[in-house]
Amino acid sequence: MATKPPTADIDETRVHATRPKKVAVGVPAVLHALEIANAQMGVTRSVQTLLRVNQKDGFDCPGCAWPEEDKRHVAEFCENGAKAVAEEATLRRVGPEFFAAHSLDDLRAHDDWWLGQQGRLTHPMVLDEGATHYRPISWDDALRLVADELRSLDDPDEAVFYTSGRTSNEAAFLYQLLVRGFGTNNLPDCSNMCHESSGSALTETIGIGKGTVSIEDVHEADLLIVAGQNPGSNHPRMLSALEKAKQRGATIIAVNPLPEPGLMRFENPQTVRGVAFGGTKLADEFVQIRLGGDQALFQAIGKHLLEAEEAEGGVLDHAFIAEHTSGFDAYRQAMTDASWSELVKATGLPEKALRRVGEEVRTSKATIVCWAMGLTQHKHSVPTLRDVVNVLLLQGNIGRAGAGVCPVRGHSNVQGDRTVGIYEKPAEEFLEALDREFSFRAPREHGFDTVEAIRAMRDGRVRFFMGMGGNFVSATPDTAVVEAGMARVDLTVHVSTKLNRSHVVTGRRALILPTLGRTDRDRRGGTEQRVTVEDSMGAVHASRGRLAPPSEELLSEVAIVARLCALLFGSQGDSPPDAPPQHVGDHDLGYPERTASEEADGADQPADHGVPERVEGPSNVPHADWAALESDYALIRSHIERVVPGFDDYEERIDKGRTLHLPNGPRDARRFATVDGKARFTANPLEYPVIPRGRLLLQTLRSHDQYNTTIYGKDDRYRGIHDGRRVVLVNTKDIQALGFAEDEIVDLVSEWTRPDRTIEERRAEEFRIVAYNTPKGNAAAYYPETNVLVPLDSVADISGTPTSKSVIVRLEHRA
Repeated sequence: MATKPPTADIDETRVHATRPKKVAVGVPAVLHALEIANAQMGVTRSVQTLLRVNQKDGFDCPGCAWPEEDKRHVAEFCENGAKAVAEEATLRRVGPEFFAAHSLDDLRAHDDWWLGQQGRLTHPMVLDEGATHYRPISWDDALRLVADELRSLDDPDEAVFYTSGRTSNEAAFLYQLLVRGFGTNNLPDCSNMCHESSGSALTETIGIGKGTVSIEDVHEADLLIVAGQNPGSNHPRMLSALEKAKQRGATIIAVNPLPEPGLMRFENPQTVRGVAFGGTKLADEFVQIRLGGDQALFQAIGKHLLEAEEAEGGVLDHAFIAEHTSGFDAYRQAMTDASWSELVKATGLPEKALRRVGEEVRTSKATIVCWAMGLTQHKHSVPTLRDVVNVLLLQGNIGRAGAGVCPVRGHSNVQGDRTVGIYEKPAEEFLEALDREFSFRAPREHGFDTVEAIRAMRDGRVRFFMGMGGNFVSATPDTAVVEAGMARVDLTVHVSTKLNRSHVVTGRRALILPTLGRTDRDRRGGTEQRVTVEDSMGAVHASRGRLAPPSEELLSEVAIVARLCALLFGSQGDSPPDAPPQHVGDHDLGYPERTASEEADGADQPADHGVPERVEGPSNVPHADWAALESDYALIRSHIERVVPGFDDYEERIDKGRTLHLPNGPRDARRFATVDGKARFTANPLEYPVIPRGRLLLQTLRSHDQYNTTIYGKDDRYRGIHDGRRVVLVNTKDIQALGFAEDEIVDLVSEWTRPDRTIEERRAEEFRIVAYNTPKGNAAAYYPETNVLVPLDSVADISGTPTSKSVIVRLEHRA
């Protein structure tokens, strides 16, 4: 039987540390997952629901985007997947009576864990200006309020439309059409904060913002380098793929500042070996690199390969380099000039260790590099990932079996959302196709990414904010600035399944629009609808919820957006007299020239792939039968098929659980949609963080009982943290050298040097020091508690991603 939600927040005075684990998953993971599932759903509902996760006739896990093999296990979910499902399929409810009992001030006083544990939202709720409580509102009145607010704006760019990675392809495609029909490209999304650096680097160097490997490639790799990633907590099903590769003879190298148990030893609970015989040792070598030293590591590998080629020959793939790449000579010269002593300093590793990794790459027949936030959230992340590509190009490890780049996406459809148009810098080919399909003229001027949207809110240039899923306030950097910016907005709107911080940090007025989750049955137009999602490796498949929705008052994301489109654009696309204002500016006078870095993340669009002609004399709003789209999601997929390359025969290919594999030029045909049509070597100056004396370099990270901003529990079992979250992991020598003691309660103060050389400070209070195996000078703490320390204007060059893995901090004794 499900339990009641907690009545109190996490008691951080109880937090304590034990010895970190050296093995991941196993029976404890199964028991913990079942414990949380039973608490949220009860025993019977847990069994019925979990057996549908990631099955061909079931629903896609609302957690991570790791792909499934064609042959599915009966229990095709991991511990964190079970937690994600339990959170969504919970029997707990948050209805009008809850909001009547809790004022906004009361809710604001609670922590993120307590808010998320209260249960599923059941009714649309509105917060009137000056009110102390949310009150119920009908769907008609709520959506009319949104439409009226949008019409009241002086300029479409006064509105911001955020998207989380959980939104389906169908809802995301309709959402971006709503936004562009309204007249703006202000479509920030969670990609801006995680893999935007990957998209920027990969689009520039290989012509596509996605990875180039399949799940089969992972199984067939000779060498897997897993850098800046903790799959044991963040993508646990990846461990099964690594285990299979290991059993086939692969070498695995883990590169990370923190030793993560999931990469050390994996006890697969679905095998006898995993349960009874100690599991599988995964990493052959743990490379404990300093935060921000990854570019230096890959430059060291490249330098070693070039030196080995000069000395012995037979190392490089000269035919591939000559036929498929450009820029090799400049890269070779840059690596010749690179200093081994500087590479040692940047990584914190001896030259012998660097060459040992280089030698593993040299002898590998097929190499894959996997990475996540540890590589993407630094100022120099884009150059770092360019150097990852450089190493792979040297040996032709793009476009052949068992080799390639593998950025491991987090949320379940974050890559799919980008593919179908959620992007503030859309490609011209995409906009032309959209224009033709819906007989209107989409805006061309680039919109705000996430950081730019926060700046605009801070400066009073945004009057309307809408979030399609997610928890914007807790997910973004510089918490105090975000909260102050939200307060300046006239109306904030959140389409959500669960209560979160963004519902209590509001504009002058606020709406909560409750929606169906991935697990819920979606019956519209007299039939059960299905949606589609794209995994981390470019495969699209269907998802169909099976549970009765928690309330008859819920609408699907598709229905919410379709009804807004009807209100804004008129029935079947007829433009109403009070249509929203449209831009009149440079973007209306012609098509701006597109650079490679402006390609949509993940959009592989060859020039000869049916690009539609420009629309002549388009109207100012898109034309569609919105009621029909709300009632039949297959009609939305037919639009996607005609607008986005690669979705040919969309409906037929997702029938009966079959997967649609999107085209991938580098992987499929060694075709590179770059500025010169070739994969590009780049010569990148070496960058790495320099830590001032008496300071530490902090990375923000997830606990094991957490997925993004959703906090499932109070523990980080693998790292040995229990009953709390406000801890900072620090090297023992640093604790002593800085004059502190283990278990001491301190404040964390970040220091950021602005371009004018002034220093800004931000403070996070009351963190317990935990001695931990980190590189000297490096520290770690959980977000969202430490997001307050990340300066809004400290972002990665080119991509604009917040530098959440490179925060200079000092520890301060509590008064």
